Amino acid sequence: MSVLTPEATRLIESDALAHLVTLNRDGSPQLSCVWVGLDGDEIVSGHMMKRLKLKNVERDPRIVLSIESPSANEMGLKEYLVVHGSARVEEGGAAALLQRLAHIYMGPDAVFPPPGIDAPGWVLRITPERLGGVGPWA
Repeated sequence: MSVLTPEATRLIESDALAHLVTLNRDGSPQLSCVWVGLDGDEIVSGHMMKRLKLKNVERDPRIVLSIESPSANEMGLKEYLVVHGSARVEEGGAAALLQRLAHIYMGPDAVFPPPGIDAPGWVLRITPERLGGVGPWA
């Protein structure tokens, strides 16, 4: 069963950037801003190059993701979602996912990745295990 609430799902599917934290080999945090979407109960992000965040997940699947909401609560505090979970890296499918997400993040006419970039890339698949932050999901 998914831990995602309808409110968390709406925020994940919005154009808000996500902040992904993975763990470096020495245990220190590594932070990246990523586009995210949903594929069933998993949070997904596409990556055309195998950067440190993907290598970190292959070694240690623990992640934390945060997304700032445009909303404020009744006390005036800006709401944000924190997702604690585990992730896995799947080869292929990144270009199609990035094109789908580009329509959300860049606009309905966006073409991304740019023409000429046709590598299979990688999809990061996050299984949410626990939600936190400030908002209706916490």
